[in-house]
Amino acid sequence: MKTPTRREALASLLAAPAWAQSGAASSEWIPLFDGRSLNGWKANEGGASFRVEEGAIVADGPRSHLFYTGPVQGGVFRNFELRVKARTTPGANSGVYFHTRYLEKGWPDRGFEVQVNNSHTGEGSYRERKMTASLYGVRNTYKALARDGEWFELRVMVRGKRVEVWCGDVPVVDYVEAEPAVTKSAYGHRLGEGAFALQCHDPHSKVFFKDILVRPLADGIASGAAAPEVDPLYVDILRYGEDNLPLVDYHVHLKGGITLEEALALSRRHGLMYGLAVNVGLGFPVTSDAGALEFLAGLRGQPCFAAIQGEGREWPGLVSRETIAKFDYVFTDAMTFRDDRGKRMRLWMKDEVGAIDDAQAFMETYVNRIEGVMRDEPIDIYANPTFLPEVIARRYDELWTPERMERVIAAAKKHEVALEINNRYRIPSPEFLKLAKQAGAKFSFGTNNGGRDDIGRCEYSLAMVKECGLKWQDIFVPRADGEKKARRKT
Repeated sequence: MKTPTRREALASLLAAPAWAQSGAASSEWIPLFDGRSLNGWKANEGGASFRVEEGAIVADGPRSHLFYTGPVQGGVFRNFELRVKARTTPGANSGVYFHTRYLEKGWPDRGFEVQVNNSHTGEGSYRERKMTASLYGVRNTYKALARDGEWFELRVMVRGKRVEVWCGDVPVVDYVEAEPAVTKSAYGHRLGEGAFALQCHDPHSKVFFKDILVRPLADGIASGAAAPEVDPLYVDILRYGEDNLPLVDYHVHLKGGITLEEALALSRRHGLMYGLAVNVGLGFPVTSDAGALEFLAGLRGQPCFAAIQGEGREWPGLVSRETIAKFDYVFTDAMTFRDDRGKRMRLWMKDEVGAIDDAQAFMETYVNRIEGVMRDEPIDIYANPTFLPEVIARRYDELWTPERMERVIAAAKKHEVALEINNRYRIPSPEFLKLAKQAGAKFSFGTNNGGRDDIGRCEYSLAMVKECGLKWQDIFVPRADGEKKARRKT
């Protein structure tokens, strides 16, 4: 059988919306909640945490789950479309379960949860990163797509081994379960059949639900998606998602003809959220606030982060701090700088670098520039770390001495800058990363793609997670708006 090209695969991912396709067992949307009572629903753990107010189910109280046990299909669903409107209060955490089963107490031990969380950050030492519309622990999104206090709609479709989730009309999840499934059996993440349930997570999480509608689909309906290719990295991505490791490629560009729609389809397919970056700098696509804000507007409401990649040392003077702060994060590198004689060079441009007669002296200047970038520029991530020009790249282990590595790491730690684990250049080395972890530095994953054909699956980054023993606590996540560096007084 012919293997589809990347372009053909992308085209299949961008097919007509799933709910527009045929195969419904019923063409009618069937309400599961009458808007007046909890008839057809059964709460566990005492049941006091659920009530009906003004046409909505209110989850408000100690942990409890409300299971649908009504007459529609006897409360058991295999293939279906589900629509639920929800409204969260600040700091609230909840979820919508499917393929689960009633339990007298405890967390559901079977099925899947679609996360409802627009601002909850966790309890105690645990940090909750998975936001609304995540297929919890399986395919996660880390940016809020809805706001507290406003009604939003979740849509879930299950067809065979495929699960799709939308927040409003925005597709967020497209997960196809392998056969056999490779998710951890302890979490019960197995597609099959079961009940729906609503979650009351804790006494501090008040959430409202209404307009709960289902459209059952035929048992034999086609999923419309090919089975995934199960390799070790596919399994690792699932494992890390279950273990709360933020799976984000923070360094993706819309270059080489790839569109936003295609990039987001790849993101859903691979199970990696993307941070899409615009290049800001002299000679680059954006040189003003207007250009940066135009890029930002194009990403509004999409399940991706929006980033600035600062180019050269001039970039902070081209856009205002107010504009910078509107982006989720900012990154740069020191690959463009002036040497001690005033020569401006881009280290990836062989002709500009020329010969390096004294590599040791070059390295001292380079490390000085890196320290200055971290100190002086409002960045969150230092990208392409430890990159060397081609003319001296073969001497990487010699030139990146422990003392030089420690200086870069110390600067990153002092100035709260995460160090990118770069997939394109396969840097930094494991030795550098182990030193940085020991020092308490934070890390990010980044591809730095040149086009559509080299957006991978963060292969090197995830290999380094395993080799260096990185945990979710070691991984960068964007700062809250009030904590952004561009908001700080200079």
